[in-house]
Amino acid sequence: MSKSILVVDDTRSMRKMVAAVLEGAGYEVAEAGDGVEALELARTRVFDLVVTDHNMPRMDGVTLVRELRGLPNYDPVALIVLSTEASTELKQKGREAGATGWMAKPFDPQRMLDIVGKFI
Repeated sequence: MSKSILVVDDTRSMRKMVAAVLEGAGYEVAEAGDGVEALELARTRVFDLVVTDHNMPRMDGVTLVRELRGLPNYDPVALIVLSTEASTELKQKGREAGATGWMAKPFDPQRMLDIVGKFI
């Protein structure tokens, strides 16, 4: 059974690019356009890993990470924030919320696969 990954980004082209890289490596990918949509999906099933943007309407990535950590089955799930913002302060907020890691955009496809492979 292939591992499932939830990709969350309000920019459709970025979502599709990340999904294409992950699907090309054999992962099953679900997509959400923002944190609210992602949380709804996460309540219906447990993903093996979540990659989320930070700056999104309705619910940002750090808030999504915090909300996911509050769900009963999401304790062991790796939550990766993929963002153009990479300040030490924001990364710290992400860690405090429960983020497993932080990747800068634009992302390197091989680096993403290495990071995902490490956590899944």
